[in-house]
Amino acid sequence: MAEGELEEKLGYRFADPALLERALTHTSFVNESAEPRPESNERLEFLGDAVLDLLVAERLFRDRPELSEGVLTPMRAAVVKLETLGRVGGQLELGRYLRLGRGEEAARGRSKVVGRALEAIFGAVYLDGGLEAARSVVLRLLDPEICRLGDEDVQNPKSQLQELVLKRRPISPTYRTVEMFDSGETSSFAVEVLLADEVLGHGRGRTKQDAEKAAARDALSRITPGGSRLVRGEHAPRAGDDAE
Repeated sequence: MAEGELEEKLGYRFADPALLERALTHTSFVNESAEPRPESNERLEFLGDAVLDLLVAERLFRDRPELSEGVLTPMRAAVVKLETLGRVGGQLELGRYLRLGRGEEAARGRSKVVGRALEAIFGAVYLDGGLEAARSVVLRLLDPEICRLGDEDVQNPKSQLQELVLKRRPISPTYRTVEMFDSGETSSFAVEVLLADEVLGHGRGRTKQDAEKAAARDALSRITPGGSRLVRGEHAPRAGDDAE
């Protein structure tokens, strides 16, 4: 069976194979099925997301005792984001095993839902075998991603800013280019980082990415004791304005 093949890749044999089948069942398949309809993987995805966060956080906490919460948080985010999970799921050829509706298959393709299906599988393993089983599967699959973490994941100010803002308000920062110069030999970008219509910080750089990171660092310097008002609705001063 295809599920048995996938179990070999996961390194885990389900006592209840129905859990794995449910983890592979996308809501689009359910919507196109006749009664009685199977259950989709959405609830397992919800559970697996929490299990994944815990186990990756635990691994980083134990392995990197020298790092602060402010550094560990973006590291965890880099591992558990859907882009990473989609890549790992692709290595497992997880798309081959998914049950998708015809409409979803045509509109988005299997690769778009692989990351969420992997979360559902982690939830299914947890229900089937408990936390130790889930830990074994999660770390077996994600340890290479954890070991691959570099300085850009540890110190990326954009990731740190997003994590900090999301703890206080349910929206993400966005970046807006306000000035651009490119002569062919040299280039310069000026960028603002905003929360809704509130400007949190400004930055300049030779590339747009560098300018966005500079803007995020500027915002982070303000969203600290004495500058935390910026995530409560006050605006950052524009470049050149006098600081309070």
